[in-house]
Amino acid sequence: MTELFIGLMSGTSLDGVDGVLIDLAANVPRHVAHNHQPFPAALRDELLALNSRGENELDRAARAANALSKIYAETVAALVAQNPHGSVRAIGCHGQTVRHQPANGYTVQIVNGALLAELTGIDVVCDFRSRDIAAGGEGAPLVPAFHQAVFATAAAHRVIVNIGGIANLTDLPANGAVTGFDCGPGNMLMDAWIGRHRGLPFDRDGAWAAEGHVLEPLLARLRGDAFFARVPPKSSGRDLFNSAWLGQHLDGGENPADVQATLLALTASTIAEDIRRHCRGAAEIYLCGGGARNTLLVKALATQLAPAKIAVTDELGIHAEFVEATAFAWLAHRTLTSRAGNLPSATGARGARILGAVYQAQSDL
Repeated sequence: MTELFIGLMSGTSLDGVDGVLIDLAANVPRHVAHNHQPFPAALRDELLALNSRGENELDRAARAANALSKIYAETVAALVAQNPHGSVRAIGCHGQTVRHQPANGYTVQIVNGALLAELTGIDVVCDFRSRDIAAGGEGAPLVPAFHQAVFATAAAHRVIVNIGGIANLTDLPANGAVTGFDCGPGNMLMDAWIGRHRGLPFDRDGAWAAEGHVLEPLLARLRGDAFFARVPPKSSGRDLFNSAWLGQHLDGGENPADVQATLLALTASTIAEDIRRHCRGAAEIYLCGGGARNTLLVKALATQLAPAKIAVTDELGIHAEFVEATAFAWLAHRTLTSRAGNLPSATGARGARILGAVYQAQSDL
């Protein structure tokens, strides 16, 4: 007997939608199918623009949510086509973050859950973060509870590092409390910089960064941001780390490749420092997210975290690019079985909470 769930994730990297179809009959995810749908350039540009204040935001956000939900539905259709004989219980959809302001009591992940349920004929669980924020938490990261469920072991102290647009980590000691938090920029600043100067969506293998040299004074200015000194739990996003933030620290005459090298060093050094400070004794570091495929970034982390083992989550049974999508399928399962999905030690919430809003697909009456 199977219990099929779909997870949909479109993160701060804005590269598109990652979708997975998994079987949770044994409570441990079994991968059935995956799919990636890139964003059309116009939608990507609009989603990026909605991260900042602008004219007619409510209408634009609603229209973008509709367009996004149609791409989500296409992703679902592609997944279902790979397993035509199975019945999917529900879709766990993260939505697209356009604002994250836990200090002001809100976070916004746009998606039209009702439209997605209508288009797919499958129950939809979305808006996972708001319940945690209502309980006094950061609303992020939410994946530590999933990491604990599928990656923790009594045999080793592990750390799971997701390097998406934002980098976050989960500390999984062999014995002791599990914690997690956002470290700072992952790929987003590097992606934006190479997009501006090379017209490329990302720096494959860190090749362009390898052409440059780290600008130590610039790195020091970037690392001087108050966020990096904050004690967890903490979370962040494009509200803070964006091109305008970077521009405030530039002199204007820097070699672009040197800036790229410095941005890579920022990501590597802040992750490594957080692991040394908050995950002492970690023996195994597993990477996921798009940054796990950046060979120069992985090499920098290996150097700074030696002698710890550095590997990707593929080794633990879940493809690095699909860990987060799998997590939101798992979170949807938690919601529909009335079980908590957050980890208060990671988000700072007052307690465990059942997450998400449910849009039921119409059934025969």
